[in-house]
Amino acid sequence: MIRLIGYLFGLASVIALCVAGVGALYLANLTRDLPDYEVLSRYAPPVTTRIHAGNGALIAEYAHERRLFLPIQAIPDRVKAAFLSAEDKNFYTHPGVDLYGLGRAILVNLQNFGSGRRPVGASTITQQVAKNFLLSADQTMDRKIKEAILSFRIEQAYSKDKILELYLNEIFFGLNAYGIGSAALTYFNKPVTELTIAETAYLASLPKGPSNYHPYRHTQAALERRNWVIDRMVENGFVSQADGDEAKKEPLGVNLRRGGGSVFASEYFSEEVRRQVIDKYGEKSLYEGGLSIRTSLDPRLQVAARKALIDGLINYDERRGYRGPVKSIELGSDWGVPLADVPTLSDVPEWELAVVLSVSPKEVQIGLQPDKDAAGKVVPERMTGTIAAADMEWAYRSGRGDRKTAKSPDGVLKTGDVVYVERLGDENSKRFRLRQPPKVQGGLVAMDPHTGRVLALVGGFSYAQSEFNRATQAMRQPGSSFKPFVYAAALDSGYTPASVVLDAPIEFVSGGQVWRPQNDGGGSVGPATLRFGIEHSRNLMTVRLANDMGMNLVAEYAERFGIYDKMNPVLAMSLGSGETTVMRMVSAYAVIANGGKQIKPTLIDRIQDRYGKTIFKHEERVCEGCNAETWNNQDEPVIADNRLQVLDPMTSYQITSMMQGVIQRGTAYGKVKLDRDVAGKTGTTNDAKDTWFVGFTPELVAGLYIGYDSPTGLGRGATGGSLAAPVFNEFMQAALKGTPPSKFQVPDGMQMMAVNRKTGMAAVEGDPDTIVEAFKPGTGPADSLSVIGMDNQVAPEEILRSSPQVNQAVQSGTPGLF
Repeated sequence: MIRLIGYLFGLASVIALCVAGVGALYLANLTRDLPDYEVLSRYAPPVTTRIHAGNGALIAEYAHERRLFLPIQAIPDRVKAAFLSAEDKNFYTHPGVDLYGLGRAILVNLQNFGSGRRPVGASTITQQVAKNFLLSADQTMDRKIKEAILSFRIEQAYSKDKILELYLNEIFFGLNAYGIGSAALTYFNKPVTELTIAETAYLASLPKGPSNYHPYRHTQAALERRNWVIDRMVENGFVSQADGDEAKKEPLGVNLRRGGGSVFASEYFSEEVRRQVIDKYGEKSLYEGGLSIRTSLDPRLQVAARKALIDGLINYDERRGYRGPVKSIELGSDWGVPLADVPTLSDVPEWELAVVLSVSPKEVQIGLQPDKDAAGKVVPERMTGTIAAADMEWAYRSGRGDRKTAKSPDGVLKTGDVVYVERLGDENSKRFRLRQPPKVQGGLVAMDPHTGRVLALVGGFSYAQSEFNRATQAMRQPGSSFKPFVYAAALDSGYTPASVVLDAPIEFVSGGQVWRPQNDGGGSVGPATLRFGIEHSRNLMTVRLANDMGMNLVAEYAERFGIYDKMNPVLAMSLGSGETTVMRMVSAYAVIANGGKQIKPTLIDRIQDRYGKTIFKHEERVCEGCNAETWNNQDEPVIADNRLQVLDPMTSYQITSMMQGVIQRGTAYGKVKLDRDVAGKTGTTNDAKDTWFVGFTPELVAGLYIGYDSPTGLGRGATGGSLAAPVFNEFMQAALKGTPPSKFQVPDGMQMMAVNRKTGMAAVEGDPDTIVEAFKPGTGPADSLSVIGMDNQVAPEEILRSSPQVNQAVQSGTPGLF
């Protein structure tokens, strides 16, 4: 018997050794391919990039996985307690694998065997970290054993707090929210430090299966799971029984975050920043790098710019008449259901969609588009209102705006038409005005002329309607708004504001083609000063001036100011026939406004990486001595301006003074009314396909164009003065409201002399038609009348007949006419 027992014991030992050997070989094989857990020390998950306005307000967020990384010290104890209670209550005591929990899970799974129920897991937080970071999600025995081995190793290499930090920042919460920081903002629109017990418990319930506990599709299941977590928090001593009971009485209270930004009307601006960051650092850095981008956007000016441009587009569009409804729907028993499915312009909150319920000669009865709840269901409430006949009179006109095609609302609208309306009065008013999205478009940019910081940018009527940015992407002809740079080149080349140029017909022959430029409206005035030429935007004078200087010089100036990268030096370009952008034109005018210093326009002030290190800043100047630790009676540090001087400061003032005249008595007369010095220039292209105005005060420069995306004539009477200048005026009045008036500074050494407004010669005592002009040292008004551009194409006697002021000067003995 003893021998038999010994034999059996020996056999068992051999079998045990064989099993152990096989097990060791199996484990050795598994561990051979285990990933390196040390990568956890270099954990850098994809993190959301956030774009901020100049005042710090959030504009936009970009991420493939919306995540805000929070160090463990920034996560409240209550949040940690909720996740420990829901996922791993023994986290701080087990070595990586919870043997007690594992045994309990095995027992439950044996009891449920054959029932079809999903097996119960027993993974600890450490095991979930191992799986999420280092392994696949395969439901196999091999993966579970690898997970356990890695968990033991991770526990030996990292602290419990580090492991919990990895877990809370990596897990998926649904709705594209990764990590607890992003989940708190996504579900409750608040930081983790402000979460209540109930809110924390709900978030802790989500990692088990976000779609199973969706706050709207599975509300009851979400409540039950949340309350279960609260009970575990009470059971584990993290929350008192009374607080737990109160928390369970609360509704889910989910307040889903709508979008990533809080700055109104910033979509065009943020999209341009997005494109620039991708060009500079790549798409991966934008969507995963966790960059913090501080921009130059001024939210107040952005709102003012949007309103001014939209007002201008709508005013023009409504003068062209009504084009028809957005669509037509069947009213049926409940008109709200089909109306709720019609897409609206989300970034034009002043307008609402409505359906026409009935029409009469006096008014229109409308039903307003109902909202949808968070689950996507149409709310049951139905709101109605009226459009009085007087509040849609603009719609009675034809598409060209030149005649009426209807006399009352019933000649314009019919039942079932879906239209845009704007509420008149407060939010409880039932009166509405008919609206329509304008077909005409435009772009506007406002900039600090001293730094190049773009303070406001509007790329069109609505980003929801069209994402094409007309301020930075649209290539348009600037027309006469280009002329100041022709005149600036002339002033730098020895001409003065009082120099006289011939305004008379001219023609050029090249390659068998004849070009005969004309003034807007035709006609000519004969000899006139440079000031008159720019104030009244005389094409013939500008062409003659450019021809006299040479177009190579004009092209050099256009490129120096950044209007074109490479300008074709042909005479037609002197009239703004090349294509450029609003951004470039505003930047060029900023050079004039700041006294001739080079400008590098920017939307971005600074970019920091996820660790707070500055990787880009727009400010390139260096301040020596600004960081002194103590004050020892030293002088204040001076920041050296190392920008390139691209235009003589005196020339800048001369052209500024001439453009003041554009507003005081020229093509923008009566359109711009500010309580301070302001200069600018209108621009109208051939057939009025584009209308421009670019202008500035000492502290702000702004410019815009209005035109159709497919260049088409804007109609009779459309000019930069009639369409664009009023938009500039509206914006500037709002932007500068409450700021002290300022004046343009006269450079030292500039001489101010009175001249005859028409001849440009020195004014004599008692001359009623004089103006004070700015002259550079060594220059001044001419002693005799000299006319630039006189040639054989126009006889002197024709000039005398067409120009009474010159005739008078000649008859009084003034010599030198040529």
